[in-house]
Amino acid sequence: MNELHNKVALVVGAGCIGEGIGNGRATAITFAREGATVICADLNEASAKETAAMIRDEGGQASAVRLDVTDEASITAAVAAVMTEHGRIDVVDNNVGIAAVGGVTDLEESEWDRVFAINLKGVYLTMKHVIPPMAAQGGGSIINISSIAGIRWTGVPYATYYTSKAALNHLTRTTAVEFATQHVRVNAVLPGLMKTPMVAHSANLADAYADGDTEAMWAKRDAQVPMGHMGTAWDVANAALFLASDRSKYVTGVELVVDGGITLGFVR
Repeated sequence: MNELHNKVALVVGAGCIGEGIGNGRATAITFAREGATVICADLNEASAKETAAMIRDEGGQASAVRLDVTDEASITAAVAAVMTEHGRIDVVDNNVGIAAVGGVTDLEESEWDRVFAINLKGVYLTMKHVIPPMAAQGGGSIINISSIAGIRWTGVPYATYYTSKAALNHLTRTTAVEFATQHVRVNAVLPGLMKTPMVAHSANLADAYADGDTEAMWAKRDAQVPMGHMGTAWDVANAALFLASDRSKYVTGVELVVDGGITLGFVR
C-alpha cells in the first residue's frame, strides 16, 4: 500500500535475540514493505544485517548499522551516517528493551542501572539526536515501544521493567507536547503479552511463570488474554506502521495499547 513511500526510517533494535521474528525485525520488514528505506540498527550488527538482508530479499531497501543505545557517541555516529546517506530521517522506532526479573528487595543496584540505561536512557539519547534534524526538515514520527507493564502489574515481579516503561510513557507524552509545534510526533506502543524470541530468552521469566517450563509459560500467558492467545511481533509492527504513517498525522502523545484486551481487567 506504500504507506511509507519515500520515507527514511531508522529502526533501533532491528535485530533479534535468537532465531525468529521479534518486534524490531517485524517492524523493519513492515516499514520496508510499505515503501520506506529502512536503516536497521542494533547492538548485534550481524543480526541487524540479517534483518536488512531479509528486506532486500523481498525487493525492499535496507542497510544495517551497529548502534549501542547506552553510548551517546554511537548514536550520534549512526544518526550522522543516516543524514549523510539519505539527507533526512522521517521515522524512528525505538524498540530496544530488556526485562529483568526481580522485585525491589531482590535486585542488585547494578541491575537496576543496567535496565534503566537500556530501556530509558537509550530512548532519551536517541530522541535527543534525531529530533533536531526532524524539526529542521519540517517534522517526523517517533515511536517508542513501551509495554502494558508501564501501566499495570502483569503477574511477574520485575520492578525495573515496570518503572522504566512507566517513565518511558511519560517521557513520550511530555516530549510530544514539547515538539508538537515543530511537527515532530512522539507516540508509544504498549504491547501486552507477546510471543516473541525476546520473551523466550528473558532470564528467569519462564521460572517466574512455570518453574522454567517455556511451553507451560506460553500456555499460562495465552490464558491471561481475553482473546485467548498472545500477540505476535507483527501486531506490534502494524501498530507502529499506523503511527509512522500519515494516517496518524494528527496523533501525538498517545499510548497505543496492543494487548488482546488484557488491560481491560478480564479474568478468565
